[in-house]
Amino acid sequence: MVHAIRAGSALEPARTVIVTGHGAAKVKDAALAYDDQLLIAHQAEQNGTAHAVAQAQAALSGFEGDAIVLYGDTPFIRAETLAAMAEARKEHAVVVLGFDAADPGRYGRLLTKGDQLDRIVEYKDASDEERAVSLCNSGVVAADAQVLFELISAVGNDNASGEYYLPDIVEIARSKGLSAGFVTCTEAETQGINTRAELAAAEATLQGHKRAEALENGVTLLAPETVFFAYDTYVGRDTVIEQNVVFGPGVTVESDAVIRAFSHLEGCHVSQQSIVGPYARLRPGTELAEKVRIGNFVEIKNAELAEGAKVNHLSYIGDATVGKATNIGAGSITCNYDGVFKHRTEIGQQAFIGSNTMLVAPVKIGDEAMTASGSVVTTDVAAGALAVARAKQVTKPGLARKMFEKLKAAKARKSKEAK
Repeated sequence: MVHAIRAGSALEPARTVIVTGHGAAKVKDAALAYDDQLLIAHQAEQNGTAHAVAQAQAALSGFEGDAIVLYGDTPFIRAETLAAMAEARKEHAVVVLGFDAADPGRYGRLLTKGDQLDRIVEYKDASDEERAVSLCNSGVVAADAQVLFELISAVGNDNASGEYYLPDIVEIARSKGLSAGFVTCTEAETQGINTRAELAAAEATLQGHKRAEALENGVTLLAPETVFFAYDTYVGRDTVIEQNVVFGPGVTVESDAVIRAFSHLEGCHVSQQSIVGPYARLRPGTELAEKVRIGNFVEIKNAELAEGAKVNHLSYIGDATVGKATNIGAGSITCNYDGVFKHRTEIGQQAFIGSNTMLVAPVKIGDEAMTASGSVVTTDVAAGALAVARAKQVTKPGLARKMFEKLKAAKARKSKEAK
């Protein structure tokens, strides 16, 4: 659905209406999560495509201009194709998008006379001669909004399925003396999704497009077939992406960065010359400034790291700010959750967080401050100070040997008793 919305947005529409049907609540939530300005109309009973479009009439009340009907399960219609349809609308009252199918199968057929579209016939209602036509209907339609709804109001359901077919508006328009035309695109552009198998095939198509786009834009992909992009992933020129990297929605990576193998990024921003991974996870709200280093098995969430900061090994930094050139030692954690609320940790510039430090938020670590390895820090540390928060080590000479001898003797007794 979002792919269709994004394609249509290139035409700068005054209104975008999403018609929901099966799974309406989930579709509505997903649509509004993407853009809360979208208008929602609901088709309570699924009585065909014309009936579905008719549900949008109230949302377009008072609107003057063209409407284009797109489908949420046809994600690859290009903005350029829609622009061609908008241009064709200058000559025709109704414009339909068609494609030449290698195997027309059960698609509806476009029946034409010269450059005019005479009518569209559904496969179930087509004669053998009509089924031999290879120019197929994508379902995408452009027309003046008010004309569109007038034509839909005249659509009947006297057909094999008893449904109200949107393609019938072409024949109705011609009967009213209105011109109908068509624009064509490649069959790949109209790839639809009706099954899980087709969803997987569409995902493969999308990834192919995104990988080719990245390479064309000067991104280095060491193993392109193993990198997975989201619909909105942006990666700058001269960035290197290693093997088996996954991008979730909302990721921007600037130029000359390195995303190392087996990393997962979502909802984050990575600035120039930063290095992420291998095996790193950047979660939503992560902001990395220039030359930040995020190393192996590090997780960052809702945190801002200033220029040159380093979190190299086995650490979790969540709900935090980390100052310029600060180093976070291995195994360190910002303890941000108390079971009910999240709390922030603030770490200043050029600080040094010793390995295995627990920073119990809310807490502030000043500029050039240091924590001793293994500390549990629960109060603020002033700039330039050293915080040591661990029990004093006690060493008992020879006690380890005595304990091992005692334990081995106990084990021998148990083994003898078992026999």
